[in-house]
Amino acid sequence: MLAAVAHARFPAFEVEPAVVGPVVLLEVLYLVAVHRLKNDERRTTRAQQVLGSSGVLTLLVAVDWPMDQLSDHYLFSAHMLQHTLISLVAPPLLLLGTPAWLARWVLSPRWLFATARQVCRPFFALVIFNAFIVFTHWTTVMNATLRSESIHFVDHVGWLLTALIMWMPVLSPLPEIPRLGPPATMLYLFLQSVVPTVPASFLTFGDHLIYQSYAHVPRLWGMTAIDDQRTAGLLMKLVGGMILWGFIAAAFFRWAYREQEADRMALRRGLTRMPSDDQILTWDQVEAEFERLGPPPRSETPPPTPSET
Repeated sequence: MLAAVAHARFPAFEVEPAVVGPVVLLEVLYLVAVHRLKNDERRTTRAQQVLGSSGVLTLLVAVDWPMDQLSDHYLFSAHMLQHTLISLVAPPLLLLGTPAWLARWVLSPRWLFATARQVCRPFFALVIFNAFIVFTHWTTVMNATLRSESIHFVDHVGWLLTALIMWMPVLSPLPEIPRLGPPATMLYLFLQSVVPTVPASFLTFGDHLIYQSYAHVPRLWGMTAIDDQRTAGLLMKLVGGMILWGFIAAAFFRWAYREQEADRMALRRGLTRMPSDDQILTWDQVEAEFERLGPPPRSETPPPTPSET
């Protein structure tokens, strides 16, 4: 049985410059790049700027008060929600908000661009991200991230970088690192949704606490440690699954729309011709043909007699 832990108050407002500072710096660098480096060939749409800044804002929500305090000192479910924001919400927004010219500028060192092209291949991206999930959910690593702010910071950076790699085959802004087609995207994201099911199942259906660092933390809202762990498992599976399956659904409808548009264009160009009225065979025409041919000819050979049979 877990020791009873006193109920706690909601954490007071607190800002950690070492955590918030890098996120704010990222937004400043992004805005400076899209405004100071732009020219006729380097353009960033308003939609891209909104998406990119929304991605940075999502990171800020994930690492700032109260999410960071709840994650470190109170609730494992908050820790799981924090990782969901860092890995499944912020990266798609950041990639959608990054124009191709800015991505090339960030990856301008030749070795970095070559490395990105290799690790962002679908198979490698899938393996890298899921290996990181398994590694960071190892109890020794999880407990270490909760005891050390430095390890926790490295953990967050690792989640963001591996998640960007995972999302590149789906949302790459670079033609040099092409996006998967809709069918391949659906298969890729489906496979991505499989591996997190394993740790999520242990968290949701386990009857003992897996991460002992959360055994003696102050409890909020009367939630026990086991309830908190099960909530974390549900967040990992359901919320993460909803995001991935939302992208799968979007890929499917985009694929269906393109197929319909291709059919319409083929009809307009005459590549696919509908039969005209005089080319359609009717039942009256079939009956008329039978009447013209008449009854079938009779056989000249007499039927066999009973003795012959």
